[in-house]
Amino acid sequence: MNAPLAAHPSWLLPDWPAPAVVRALVTRRAGGVSRGDYASLNLARHVGDDPAAVQANREQLRRLAGVPAQPLWLEQVHGIDVVEHLGQATANPPRADGAVAFEPGRVCVVMTADCLPVVFTDIDGTRIGVAHAGWRGLVGGVLEATVDALRVAPGRLLAWLGPAISQAAFEVGPEVRAAFIARNPDHEAAFAENDAGRFQADLYLLARQVLVRSGVRSVHGGGHCTVAEPHDFYSYRRDGGRTGRMATVAWLAADRSSASAC
Repeated sequence: MNAPLAAHPSWLLPDWPAPAVVRALVTRRAGGVSRGDYASLNLARHVGDDPAAVQANREQLRRLAGVPAQPLWLEQVHGIDVVEHLGQATANPPRADGAVAFEPGRVCVVMTADCLPVVFTDIDGTRIGVAHAGWRGLVGGVLEATVDALRVAPGRLLAWLGPAISQAAFEVGPEVRAAFIARNPDHEAAFAENDAGRFQADLYLLARQVLVRSGVRSVHGGGHCTVAEPHDFYSYRRDGGRTGRMATVAWLAADRSSASAC
């Protein structure tokens, strides 16, 4: 249970200097039992997949990765609410787009398929958090809300940016650009005008700007593109809205004294 997570075809491990007790991964789409548009390791129940297949995928993830308890699955709404995991998964998922935990074995999770998942911990490995940050969540303040919910000086936090849609694939209208610039003029650097008079938005840069402005100086990850990597990742935009979801999962190991570096 407390052994470090090993590399596996079914997940991507963060490349960040997290303490040894921190466990985190993002699932890839391979290695499950879902079929068709959802092939194969879809973890979402709300997208139209066979519920039995989703349940089998969730159980397989727990078994393969040694996830110590049922994750606190969320009803994500592209908002900014963040919940604290108090030790029990609920029958009705909390309506939120972020979760934090302060005790070992409490598993936080968000699901994505183009939006940006962000994992947090502190330099002492005493807390973890996850956030679902699409453009609406970013402009609304979901990352700032997660930083606040972690209840530690932001300078003591680490953040890792999981796989998301890249700037080259993410075209948005001028209203999206304007909403970000209204919050922070520096966000203009994250938008490049294209030949159609619209804009290519850089979610990774926007998130980094938000985190640094919030006081989080140790930010890692980025560089994947869910649209351009179909064998590894689901993409809502690439697949016309009918697709599965990856899960970004994080928890603290139960035995701090025996945990090894990830």
